[in-house]
Amino acid sequence: MARFLSEDKLKGFEKYKYNSVDTSVLSNYVMHPFWDWCVQFCPVWVAPNLLTFSGFLLTVLNFFIFSYYDYGFYAMSKDNHNNDYIPNWVWAVSAVTLFTAYTLDGIDGKQARRTGTSGPLGELFDHGLDSYSAVLIPTYLYSIFGRDEVSTLRFQFLIWNIFFNFYLTHWEKYNTGVMFLPWGYDFTMIGSCILLLVTSVFGPEAWHIPLPGGIAPGVVFEFILYFSAMLTSQTVILWNIYKSYRDGTGKLRSFSEAVRPLVPLFIFFVLSSLWATYSPNDIINRAPRIFYILTGTIFSNINCRLIVSQMSDTRCEAFNSLLVPYALVLGMVFGCRVSAGTELLLLAALCLLSSVAHIYYGSKVVQEMCDHFKIECFRIKPKIK
Repeated sequence: MARFLSEDKLKGFEKYKYNSVDTSVLSNYVMHPFWDWCVQFCPVWVAPNLLTFSGFLLTVLNFFIFSYYDYGFYAMSKDNHNNDYIPNWVWAVSAVTLFTAYTLDGIDGKQARRTGTSGPLGELFDHGLDSYSAVLIPTYLYSIFGRDEVSTLRFQFLIWNIFFNFYLTHWEKYNTGVMFLPWGYDFTMIGSCILLLVTSVFGPEAWHIPLPGGIAPGVVFEFILYFSAMLTSQTVILWNIYKSYRDGTGKLRSFSEAVRPLVPLFIFFVLSSLWATYSPNDIINRAPRIFYILTGTIFSNINCRLIVSQMSDTRCEAFNSLLVPYALVLGMVFGCRVSAGTELLLLAALCLLSSVAHIYYGSKVVQEMCDHFKIECFRIKPKIK
């Protein structure tokens, strides 16, 4: 049976030591003290990965609730033929579940140290699921603004902005050996919770009041996301990598090896942008939710493979196999000028195929890690006396 983790990767995981730097004021002085308090109430028999997975499932739950009430992102649109409406309780519940998921994500590592179960599997499991949440959370926040304020195509590029920030953080660690935790993550999560909570009280209409100069709040939302990414993430990452070469503290890879992990992401970005922008049947408007999930699934797979290489200190893959069916479908869409129904069917089939392949990959990697380290993912084995 084919294995995803080679012997050199498994040996690399054996030597792995977590090395991070967190300079965030919000994280150090607010969230960590809060998480230290929370973890006291968690039973010592609860496996850290169970906390991580429970938080992820809450994120998935939010996504499905919003999919039910606002599948096509028409709830805030003037062109709302289906009379889609998101009840106030949905915003309130999503705020609570998102904050709970964020808290569980914050205490899982503390629970691991508390129970003596820290190891590479926990970090891989945590960051792997976070890479999937990178599409789920923004997608249900999109319902606050809707198509009229932020077009489906513009939102596709907003998602890619989030993807780039997430991926570059792990690319940074791939080259420096240090996880520089970005300031933006904690502020974004707390900000999202507040955004949802305020919406539950005043309704989404509160975010659609024109600002001075007739500027739509959705445009301000876009600008803040792009500007904060450049200011607090992308430029900082490039500086940290440069400094690691200047001071000789990083992996000191050649230029081609250092940028190698960027190749599959760049290829996917080009393919995804071509389909979203030039689809003969405007697929991004016909089925945006499926398109976003497909994009997020393949991104998560690319990112997880980078995390594996980064943690095991092995060479990163320069190509992702899920890009093959993606490119084939794209060739059929543009080459055969398929009908709108056929393109939608191809999109849905590709989304299903990619989801199954990614879940299989993730579950197999976890299983192989558990077998190698003789541990269980969701259960703390009793220590032999």
